[in-house]
Amino acid sequence: MDSDIDNDFDEHETGRNPLRDRMKQLESENAALKAKAEAAAQAERELAFVKAGVDPSSPMAKYFMKAYDGELTADAIKEAAIEAQLIGTAKPAATADAAAWDRTNQAASGNTAGEPPVDYVAKIAGAESPAELEKWLAEARKAQTSS
Repeated sequence: MDSDIDNDFDEHETGRNPLRDRMKQLESENAALKAKAEAAAQAERELAFVKAGVDPSSPMAKYFMKAYDGELTADAIKEAAIEAQLIGTAKPAATADAAAWDRTNQAASGNTAGEPPVDYVAKIAGAESPAELEKWLAEARKAQTSS
């Protein structure tokens, strides 16, 4: 019993409460964990924008990233970024040009493993019916627009 009195006396004499000290320690740990969780959430958000093709170092993208409140999926962000004109879509003309350059490079290197070009003049001249003539004319027009 004498020890209980001594412990109570020591606590009152020093003015320190071990329970209160532990609560302060837990509160500081909680604040540190909250800060880490916020940093992780911010990093996850930024990663979603990068996956969508948004450059986070762009000044306009910073405003976009701050104001965006939609789903944090790459597709949803990409769609919103295209609407905001932060990123563009692939132009079909560029792919057609790339295909033309590939054919030119293959021809220049002697690699003609592809199909030989169709001689539409001979096909049209040799057409035996108006339907066949229309078919070859349509294919020639299609080939002309795609190259």
